[in-house]
Amino acid sequence: MGEMLEYDRGIAYVLMQSGMHCVGCPSSIHETLEEACIVHGLDAEEVLKSIREFLSENKAD
Repeated sequence: MGEMLEYDRGIAYVLMQSGMHCVGCPSSIHETLEEACIVHGLDAEEVLKSIREFLSENKAD
């Protein structure tokens, strides 16, 4: 999680929109996306798809 947020802080918005509101939690930065999704009952593949779409859209700008 921490590496993703370092790569692009905008990913935090995508995560929050997916229902992951603990993005700023210190322990979350050491979790993988899959671990965080399990904790929140989210489908990691769907969240990853949203992140990829976000990055693709921002790359085009």
